[in-house]
Amino acid sequence: MPAEDEIQMVVDPSGQIRCVYGETIDLSELGSLSCRLGSHVEPNKEGHWMADLSPVGGPMLGPFTTRGAALRAEVAWLHQHWLTS
Repeated sequence: MPAEDEIQMVVDPSGQIRCVYGETIDLSELGSLSCRLGSHVEPNKEGHWMADLSPVGGPMLGPFTTRGAALRAEVAWLHQHWLTS
């Protein structure tokens, strides 16, 4: 997985670029953008954080004690299972 200040991009044969969004670079410099939500990171009734990756066909991750931990798990899952699929 890339460092926090890096962005990993996958370019398919048609020239489309796929990445997990970050603000490291201005992606609009690469052309027109189409963004979609990869997950929902929300607290549950007990106050623990959950990362719901169903928007990309993934699992529910958690519970996590902090939102930051849920976000890190979300990004790790997206890099491992969605980005290069």
